[in-house]
Amino acid sequence: MNALTPLGMVSELPSENQTNETLLAGAAEEQKDYFVERDGMKFAGTHLLVDLWGASNLADPAHIDAALREAAIVAGATILHSHFHHFSPNGGVSGVVVLAESHISIHTWPERDFAAVDLFMCGACDPRLSIPVLQAAFSPTRVDIDEQRRGRVF
Repeated sequence: MNALTPLGMVSELPSENQTNETLLAGAAEEQKDYFVERDGMKFAGTHLLVDLWGASNLADPAHIDAALREAAIVAGATILHSHFHHFSPNGGVSGVVVLAESHISIHTWPERDFAAVDLFMCGACDPRLSIPVLQAAFSPTRVDIDEQRRGRVF
């Protein structure tokens, strides 16, 4: 049982507006395939590993949250929630923006002017569109990008 159930925050039962008829009708609907096809390859989504070197604004959780949220919106993603942890008043930040299409995460080392960002998005989203947002928010002197296509179908 979910720990939040006793608090009334989560229910293991269908809500009152989900009758057996609506549940059966939903099951009968055609399932959407959110995999994408590009360059003759079918895959779940694009995962960018982005290293920001010579970057600034890496110790401010509010700034980082706003930047990553903007990056998600520009890429066409749906934001579900975000959470960031500041390690000390002068330390780094680790956090994530959870997306319906996957996630954006960041880990920063302000003492090294470095941030590691993961952009993983499925479906029609394009994480490459997030790169200019990251550049504007953190002003890196160098950006290294590694791209992986996750969930490749052979």
